[in-house]
Amino acid sequence: MSPEHSDHVLIDLVPEQFGPSETVVARYAGLVARAFRFRSGVAGLRISSEKGEIVMLPFQGQQIWDATFLGRSLTMRSMFDEPVATRDYLSNYGAFFLHCGATAMGNPGPNDSHPLHGDLPNAPYTDVQLIVGDNSEGPFMALTGRCRQTVAFSHDYVMKPTVLLQRDATSVAVDIVIENRKRSPMELMYLAHINFRPADGGLLVDSVADDRADIVVRQVLPAFFKPSESYLAYRDAIVADPSRHRMLTKGEPIDPELVLTMKAGADAEGWAHALQVHPDQTADFVSFRPAELNYAVRWITRGADQDALGLVLPATAEPDGYLAAKQRGRLVHVAPGGIFRCALRFGAMTADRAARQERVISELRAGGA
Repeated sequence: MSPEHSDHVLIDLVPEQFGPSETVVARYAGLVARAFRFRSGVAGLRISSEKGEIVMLPFQGQQIWDATFLGRSLTMRSMFDEPVATRDYLSNYGAFFLHCGATAMGNPGPNDSHPLHGDLPNAPYTDVQLIVGDNSEGPFMALTGRCRQTVAFSHDYVMKPTVLLQRDATSVAVDIVIENRKRSPMELMYLAHINFRPADGGLLVDSVADDRADIVVRQVLPAFFKPSESYLAYRDAIVADPSRHRMLTKGEPIDPELVLTMKAGADAEGWAHALQVHPDQTADFVSFRPAELNYAVRWITRGADQDALGLVLPATAEPDGYLAAKQRGRLVHVAPGGIFRCALRFGAMTADRAARQERVISELRAGGA
C-alpha cells in the first residue's frame, strides 16, 4: 500500500540539494534523512534510525546501495566501493537492491537485443520525493520517484517504486507500480535483485516444500563466464541434490555463479518467506507474494572479487532473457493504461524473530509436502 496520505509530509528532492557534505533534509521522531554526493558524483540519500540505516540512489535506479542493521552491513561484497554514474549494469555492480526489467530482464539469450537485466537498474528518476509520516507501525520515512521509459513503436511505461523504512524496523518495505502508458498491451518482465552478503556457515531456509521437485538449477552460463572444473563439479552435485546448496560452507567454488529457480509456497496472507540464518542465529530475510512474482530465483556467487547471496530474487520469470520468457509463456501482459503492482519486504531479523519465522516456514513446508 502506498504510504502517501493527506497528513504525510512530501519533500521534493532535486539534484542541486546534493553536495559533497552531508546535509540534513528532514528529521522526524527518531528518523533522519541526509543528502550527499559520493566522490563519483552520484547523489546519495541516507535514511537512518537507532536500528540502522539505508543509503539510496534517488536519481539513479532508486537503488538501495547499502543497508546496515543489527550492527552489520547486509550488502554483498563487490569490486565497487561507491556507485558509478552509468546505465551499464556491470559497470555499477554491488548494490544491496535494484530493480530489473521492465520490458526484459535477465541474461540476454543469443538472439536477444536487450541489455543485461533490462533498462531499470540504473535508469534516471524524476519527481523524486521523501515522504515523512506515521502509519499503523509508527513513524517512517520513504523514498519514491518516477522513471518513464519511452521508445517509439516499442514501449512507454512509468515505473514508480516506494522504499519505506519504519523507525523501529531492521528491514524495508518496497512497493512497486508500473503503468503502461501505451495504447496497446505491454509485455512486462520484472525481477527484484536483492543482494545479501553470505555468511560462512549460514543456513538457507525457505518455503520451498520439496527441493528435488521445486528447484531447477540453471546449467547454461552466459558466454562471458569461463567456469573452472571445480565449479562444474560443484554445480553437478547441486543438480543431483539441490538441498546441498542450503549450507553456505566456506571455500565452496561458487564462481562464477549458481542460479536456481524455485517454487515457493505462501502463507495464509499470501506471503512466501526465505531466511539466511547466521551462525549467531540472527538472520537475513526476504518476503514476497507469489501471486504477484511467481518465480523465486536464488543467485549465489562466492569468488575473490564478488561475494553475494541473492537469497530470493522474486521475479515474473526465470532470468534467461526476453525470448526465453516469451517462448515459455512467462511474459506478463499489461493492458493499455493498466498497472502492474508488487510488494516486497526484506532486511535483517534478531535471533528471536528469526526463530519464530523458521517455525512459520517449517509449517509451510510441511503443508506443501
